[in-house]
Amino acid sequence: MMYAAIVAGFVLLLKGAEYLVEGSSTLASKLGVSPLVIGLTVVAFGTSMPELTVNVLAALSGTTDVAFGNVIGSNIANILLILGVTAMIRPLAVQHTTVWKEIPLAFLSTLVLLALAARPFLDPGSLGAIARTDGIILMLFFAIFLSYVLELVRKNRSEKLEESVEIERHSLPMIAFMIGGGLGALVIGGKWVVDGAVAIATTFGISEYVIAVTIIAIGTSLPELVTSVVAARKGHSDLAVGNVIGSNIFNVFWVLGATALVTPVPFPIHAAADLAVLGTATALLFVFATISKGQHLAPLHGRIMVALYLLYMILLVLRG
Repeated sequence: MMYAAIVAGFVLLLKGAEYLVEGSSTLASKLGVSPLVIGLTVVAFGTSMPELTVNVLAALSGTTDVAFGNVIGSNIANILLILGVTAMIRPLAVQHTTVWKEIPLAFLSTLVLLALAARPFLDPGSLGAIARTDGIILMLFFAIFLSYVLELVRKNRSEKLEESVEIERHSLPMIAFMIGGGLGALVIGGKWVVDGAVAIATTFGISEYVIAVTIIAIGTSLPELVTSVVAARKGHSDLAVGNVIGSNIFNVFWVLGATALVTPVPFPIHAAADLAVLGTATALLFVFATISKGQHLAPLHGRIMVALYLLYMILLVLRG
């Protein structure tokens, strides 16, 4: 039943995110919102909803190790596994703005978390957790990121909708059903995933944090994987890369920020090590994108990234 709950929960998370994105995109289109805004906000919001749902429910149930591990594990999987697999399918062109603005922003989000994690060592009397005030700071960083996105939208207002961001036409009742049903599926699916993961961790003596960094993180990253692979196969590699980097920024500044507003999120014992892995993965992505001819992620880069992710998974299991 534990495994069935996790699998069913992941299915609901995926379908819920899918319906939420499609319903919201159609509504935005009917309201005359720019297609570029839809792609950069609604789609990014939708692919990060599984992480947010799992995190808030985990925080409400007191399993904050799951909340923190889900975000860090998802971000590591997004770069090493998802971009690695996608680059193995087809070389990925990385836009100049992504290399010099969005990837550094993702790296900054990791540095912010490292600074918060190091606070007890710098100030022995301070709290070793992401407090509610820290959550407000993370949300302010997210507001800065949104302002960057809106400025990008303003500069590209005349661009047409890409083929990969096709919008279905639905009636208003169907839109309401899709948005409501999508949100409901996310809540139920997230609860099943959290409950099942905690039960497995308790049964086998595995820490909730390890379960979160591995099983839950990969599961909640499935929307990013599907989006990136489909975009790459259609030749929209900038969307594939931007989807992952944007999701990583969303996860730290928005998802963790919102979670900390619900309840403080203590740093697990291995948090600094995993944040170092995330920072290294982000830096590696920057190096691969800059040293390659034409700013591409080649299949060789993808194989290296996937191999590093598998090595990280092995070390995680051995670490317990």
